[in-house]
Amino acid sequence: MVNNYNLNLTVLTKELKLLLFLMKMENDEEVLLNNKRLFEDIDWGQFLQLARHHRVHPIVYTALKGADKSWIPSSVVEALRMDYQKSTFQMLHLSGEMEQLSKLFTEHKIQSMVLKGPILSQDLYGDVSLRTSRDLDILIPIDDLDNAEALLLKLGYDKLVEFSTILNDWRWRHHHITFIHPVKGVTVEIHWRLNPGPAKEPSFHELWERRRLSPLTSFPVYFLGKEDLFFYLASHGARHGWSRLRWLADMDRIAKQKLDWGKINCLMQQYKCLHVGGQTIILASQLLNTPIITEMKPLLAASNSMRLAQDAIFYLKEMINLHTIPVPQHVSDYHKRHLFSLMSFQNKILFVMSFFYPYPEDAQTLPLPKAFHFLYFPLRPILWAWRKTRKYALP
Repeated sequence: MVNNYNLNLTVLTKELKLLLFLMKMENDEEVLLNNKRLFEDIDWGQFLQLARHHRVHPIVYTALKGADKSWIPSSVVEALRMDYQKSTFQMLHLSGEMEQLSKLFTEHKIQSMVLKGPILSQDLYGDVSLRTSRDLDILIPIDDLDNAEALLLKLGYDKLVEFSTILNDWRWRHHHITFIHPVKGVTVEIHWRLNPGPAKEPSFHELWERRRLSPLTSFPVYFLGKEDLFFYLASHGARHGWSRLRWLADMDRIAKQKLDWGKINCLMQQYKCLHVGGQTIILASQLLNTPIITEMKPLLAASNSMRLAQDAIFYLKEMINLHTIPVPQHVSDYHKRHLFSLMSFQNKILFVMSFFYPYPEDAQTLPLPKAFHFLYFPLRPILWAWRKTRKYALP
């Protein structure tokens, strides 16, 4: 299929263009030798910062092994080597903990699937050392959350944050709880949804029926089926503005696997995110040379896929970290608008309607006995207006 999806990439720096070149080179030394000019006039400090920010230093280090030693400072290569080595040890450490937790949950009759981490690195890259991961993301049925939390606390994990909730809004407004082991230095996110609500997504039962068994561990560890994994990685990356190239590298790898694109198209259509799939394919194609094949055509048919892909370039240009608080105001405002533009018409309606569901702040504004919490539904507009008035009245 001819690729006519040309993005405006003029805002990308030389350092970022070199990074992208190394990510898509696939260890072809001849290609490397023919592109010596890309290594000229590079701010190597900035290049190193970009590789770490996008968490693609294992891929970059591997690609640079065939480069002429005069093209790149030895200090940069050494820094990348140390990062690569540290990341490899981290992935091996996470692999052991992942297997232990899967065994623990199985013994207590909790079905679990690992979403990312070492299992994803092995599946997409064939090597746990070629992808970075700082935590484990594990999906379980929502009814098993209390049991899973008790097991993790008994194992020595600490619950990171106890979020406020009212009328069980946590079940759909949030999608995971974070635990940290102070001794092992492992962070675990226990998910009951793939993404935050109120948008619909496949149920745990559906995902479990299509699960795969990982060959990485001796004890059975399960993860998402190929088509479900594409759905999850695309929606996750889009929700974060593709602000880390590692997520796009994952999409490049999975798109090159043998996938049932008919199932993917149906899945994306069912959950109103064909345009997100289109955005994903266009970005991967333009930045990493991911081949666009005929079977992807339904994903690219959405009229706003191209615009959404171009909008995501903002996150690369700004080198944005959405997890570092506080997020700069202009970035926060842009991200809110971009998230809304990612929603389908139906999901936008659900999102707007969700504002009429009580928030924990309503209970803080007007504390009521739990038996009367239903009154927050009619009171919500008044309480919201009251908080806004007080906010602007303050000096």
